[in-house]
Amino acid sequence: MRITCRSRLHKLRTQNHFTQKDVAGILKVAPRTYSDYETGRCRIPVDSLIRLARFYNVDLNYISGISNIRKEFPYV
Repeated sequence: MRITCRSRLHKLRTQNHFTQKDVAGILKVAPRTYSDYETGRCRIPVDSLIRLARFYNVDLNYISGISNIRKEFPYV
């Protein structure tokens, strides 16, 4: 699951034409920290995963690799 999450983050970022620095700014973390998330050097906090899912408009099951079905983020 960890590799899937990393590859999904990279894929979502590049498909949307963002740099790691861009996404780091959205998460309010240092670019190096985001790079560490994407390469698996450190774990991604749940609040950051939620923010990323909302930003890319995908559900947490997809972004974390639990599901291969890309659904929209469930706004309640």
